[in-house]
Amino acid sequence: MYLKCHSRKKDGKEHRYWSIAEMHPGTGGRRFERHVLYLGEISDAQRVSWERRIAVFDEGRGETRQMLLFPADRPDADPDSVHVVLSGFSLRRPRQWGACWAFCRLWEELGLDGFWDPLLPASRKGTRWLDVLKVLCANRLIGPSSEWRVHREWFARSAMRDLLGCGAEVSAKDTLYRCLDKALPHRDALFQFLRGRWADLFSASFDVLLYDLTSTYFESDPPFPEGDKRRFGYSRDHRPDCVQVVVALVVTPEGFPVAYEVMPGNTADCAMLRAFLDKVEDLHGRARRVWLMDRGIPTEETLKELRARGGQYVVGTPKGRLSKLEADLAGKPWVKVRDRVRVKLLPGSEEATVFVERADRVDKERAMRRRRMRRLLKRLATLAEKPVPYESLLQKIGAAREEAGRDARFVAVTLPGLPADGGPRAPATFAFRIDRDALREGRRREGRYLLRTNILGGDPADLWEFYLKLVEVEAAFRTLKGDLGIRPVFHQGMPRVEGHILVAFVAYCLHVTLKALLAARAPGLTPRSALEKLGAIQMLDVHFPTTDGRELVFARYTRPEPDQQLVINALGWEPPSQPPPRSTAAGTLENTQCLQTSGKSSLISNELQKYKPRIAKV
Repeated sequence: MYLKCHSRKKDGKEHRYWSIAEMHPGTGGRRFERHVLYLGEISDAQRVSWERRIAVFDEGRGETRQMLLFPADRPDADPDSVHVVLSGFSLRRPRQWGACWAFCRLWEELGLDGFWDPLLPASRKGTRWLDVLKVLCANRLIGPSSEWRVHREWFARSAMRDLLGCGAEVSAKDTLYRCLDKALPHRDALFQFLRGRWADLFSASFDVLLYDLTSTYFESDPPFPEGDKRRFGYSRDHRPDCVQVVVALVVTPEGFPVAYEVMPGNTADCAMLRAFLDKVEDLHGRARRVWLMDRGIPTEETLKELRARGGQYVVGTPKGRLSKLEADLAGKPWVKVRDRVRVKLLPGSEEATVFVERADRVDKERAMRRRRMRRLLKRLATLAEKPVPYESLLQKIGAAREEAGRDARFVAVTLPGLPADGGPRAPATFAFRIDRDALREGRRREGRYLLRTNILGGDPADLWEFYLKLVEVEAAFRTLKGDLGIRPVFHQGMPRVEGHILVAFVAYCLHVTLKALLAARAPGLTPRSALEKLGAIQMLDVHFPTTDGRELVFARYTRPEPDQQLVINALGWEPPSQPPPRSTAAGTLENTQCLQTSGKSSLISNELQKYKPRIAKV
């Protein structure tokens, strides 16, 4: 190990940051630098202290042990056997194996090797970019973290090296970042490939598509170069203080992702729909498919264009439109869809309108409105008890109304005029009352909403059930932001940002694949709970020192517990056989890897291929 210095100029001053690094052996005799510990800015005395600690850390154990290689009181050993010192038995390098193995199985289920292998060939120096991409996607699916943490900690604590048969160089810091650049240009081709895989594996249909948008924020500071997509805008993450990008996503009703697009963070919901329609038609052809969208995304102009293209839609509609249709809807009969859910249908020449009332939603919105109104009325009553300076009064009333949100319209506040004498600091008071007419109108709309569709002659109950499928795209966003940790983004370059989102998209594809497999074979079990259950299976290196100064190393994953075996059996998977032992010189690291997935033959060192030891007790 050694100390490495990083220099950076900031505000005209040079800063020196220190970290502890070491050279790691890779495949083919290559070596690469791995950062072990980040120290930050340290003084000269602290630097000397760390150098001393590293020197002590690099020294041997200081212990020697005399071993009898050929004891005179024993017959010569069998040439095909080896004697081990059982008292020197040790367990080393515990690492997570089960979830990593599940990732490899899901990767094979989707056949992603067939897509990525010709697109990401090994580099001239032997870097296997496909393995690097697998490491990034596995980390995003199992334990989302930054590329820096993958380099420093996660890769060493996982069994990806054993499963992929690669060297530790795939986790080199710069290699992980460069892989994002190499994968990004193949994004649209990936969409085409996945379309075929969803159809082959799960008989997915693309006649109905769900479209929605979300945002993801950054831990980076503007300004950014011209054309950069990081902008301030409406934050769905409730982080208006951070720049963001908007991600538009299209999925099938079963949740299988079709395509996505990254747009500037200040993009309005309705601004990119036309461009996305063109993209989907390029990918999947111009068919008479049905689009499901939430309110605020389509405009009158885009809906008109969608009808001209021959497309169909079921979209949410702002409640303001209800005022124009109340008279027409009043004479239509209610149709019961479910318990506590009923709908009305208002047909038209080009569009039909579905009016939905959900009793559970009525109760929820009514309780929320009552709670906010009680808080507002209590605050206003406290302010009206005694006069306060006019300027301060206006500020406090405004703050109380802002806290109440849209329910502030149900309370009418009569403000006094500006005092003639004393100016804005003169004491003043005010009056307020409940606006009964506005409250009565608001109560009629609680728990009720409108849907628009150009599917004429349809059953209103079926149209409402159709619209409910929109929850799948919302579930996709929750998975991306929750289980897959797409936010916040720490990358500083826009291509790296889009590469980061691409890796999260691939991880989501694997997540959806596992979800579909569990739905068919183990209903009720979620992908996250299955990965956590399998993640408890560990792999360890079992070391046996031999009497001839070498070590036998057995890489072994722990036997699955009954509940873990139940999950494996439900998925129809068969764990691979334990890898064979390898023989190493005492105190050195063995670079050859032992395990390949899907029953492929394991890699064994040349020495071990000739020499298959039998363990004999010493």
